[in-house]
Amino acid sequence: MWKFLSFIASLGLLIGTVVSLPGCSCIPKASVVLAGSTSVQPFAEILAEAYMLIHPDVTIDIQGGGSAAGIMAAQTGTANIGMSSRALTDQEKDLWFVEIARDGLAIILNPANTITNLTMKQVRDIYSGASSDWSSLGGSVKKIHVITREDGSGTRSAFESLVMGKTQITSKAIVQNSNGAVRQLVASDPNAIGFISLGLIDTTIKGVKLDGIAASRANIVNGTYGLSRPFIFLAPSQPNGIAKDFIDFTLSSEGMRILETEGLITAQEGPAK
Repeated sequence: MWKFLSFIASLGLLIGTVVSLPGCSCIPKASVVLAGSTSVQPFAEILAEAYMLIHPDVTIDIQGGGSAAGIMAAQTGTANIGMSSRALTDQEKDLWFVEIARDGLAIILNPANTITNLTMKQVRDIYSGASSDWSSLGGSVKKIHVITREDGSGTRSAFESLVMGKTQITSKAIVQNSNGAVRQLVASDPNAIGFISLGLIDTTIKGVKLDGIAASRANIVNGTYGLSRPFIFLAPSQPNGIAKDFIDFTLSSEGMRILETEGLITAQEGPAK
């Protein structure tokens, strides 16, 4: 028995020696975990890929879960950096945080839908259940399939704040747990409506005008399109080490260039009003 334990101990020392050998590139020397908003997640992944090309000895793990999960991860320290796509409440502002960019919130339809413009009231009526057929909005005689995000989602929180006010989203809405899932469902259903990050619009769906104003980066910058929200990195306290270096990279001219290329609005491009 003692010989077996001695062998295990020796094996552990050997493994530890191998891991710490200089010049071994197979095991990262440092890692950072980001968790939270599924809206911020794809942009954080792109930033992480660019950062790891410069720092091949670092691994950055990006996890979703929603803004509420990201804020909790920052509060509890289970992630080095939390991600939120909604503004923090007064109770949450004891956390360290920085706005890395702003994002528009787009109302999306299937390309087969002939409607190109909705008013804010019409969107609110659709999501409350007061309007349930496209014919009442100038479209075909088809039932509207309402797609929404789950509770705890920063995208849903922003939509509720900016569009719904005190009006509740109908309980008949189909709930999806990511912007990608909302986009996919709307892309496959001619009668569906959803809301997603402006930066995630692609050719499979279309963003409609809101009160005659197109959902575009330019219109968010000039203040004519009202649906925008912050993308935030947060932590329990002032970050240091690799976490700080990654945030500094995100806020650098190169990081801002990457975010702008992906459709977000940064401080160097101009503040959203």
